[in-house]
Amino acid sequence: MSEQKNTEGSVQTTGHAWDGDIQEFNNPLPRWWIWAFYASVLFAIGYWIIYPSWPVGFTDKGYLTGVGNTITFKNDKGEDVTTHWNTRALLLEDMQTGPEAMKQKEYLAKVTKASYSQIVADDDMLGFTNAYAKGLFGDNCAACHQAGGAGVMGKYPNLADDGWLYGGSYTQIEQTIKNGRKGSMPGFEDRLSEKQKDDLSEYVLSLSGHEVDRNKAARGAKVFSGEGTCIACHGANAKGNTALGAANLTDRIWSIADVPSAADMEGKKAAIKQVINKGISRHMPAWAGRLSDDEIKLLTVYVHSTLGGGQ
Repeated sequence: MSEQKNTEGSVQTTGHAWDGDIQEFNNPLPRWWIWAFYASVLFAIGYWIIYPSWPVGFTDKGYLTGVGNTITFKNDKGEDVTTHWNTRALLLEDMQTGPEAMKQKEYLAKVTKASYSQIVADDDMLGFTNAYAKGLFGDNCAACHQAGGAGVMGKYPNLADDGWLYGGSYTQIEQTIKNGRKGSMPGFEDRLSEKQKDDLSEYVLSLSGHEVDRNKAARGAKVFSGEGTCIACHGANAKGNTALGAANLTDRIWSIADVPSAADMEGKKAAIKQVINKGISRHMPAWAGRLSDDEIKLLTVYVHSTLGGGQ
């Protein structure tokens, strides 16, 4: 390796050459780029100090929280919350104290002070309520009842039909949301014979207008009011009991036995016999304490007026 200088061109070399003609040019970065790089390093260091930045384990937050950078806003419960500045805290502040948020709170206060009848009679209040409550339903109820309230056959009741196990008035729906519900029906697998269960399923299908074997249905009616003890909950007319959550068996609304999807009568009877055998056990949690009274009120209006045929 020898050293030589490039005298032919304007580009300087480091003075090193290999094999006589391979030279190492000296092209330093522009001065403005160097100063911009140094400035960005200084900016980053300052940013790490001032704003929340690196995740570290030696702070109570688990990250560098920054200095002199706090933001205070009121949460949904009206409590002052002070936290270090970040985009999420800024968003929360805007959602709680921004101009649009304040307008929403003012209208929300107006709606929650109104009675159910006043809300439904006012198109603006009803529209606001349903728009607001749709978000509440999606966050808290849709996981079980689905986004449109159609529920899941055999597990979660359909809120979009006219069948209300515990009643469809504003008061009843509100109580259901607040206190939750526990639905149960004992299984009769060992208490009734196969013949009795077969007859009983024929009778239950006859109640909702299906064409059945009349002799079997007549025997099933005796099981219904006798050994089956069905009459105790579903009533002598089989129209159910909202106090117990006992279903109306005379309509064509099914929440447990998947009768509608059965291809033939044998399939429909099998779906009913499965319920007779295994019974029912399901639980809806209470939302009092999880949701405010105002939120429950808005949800009540939404379920009553938008999803199902409220009573």
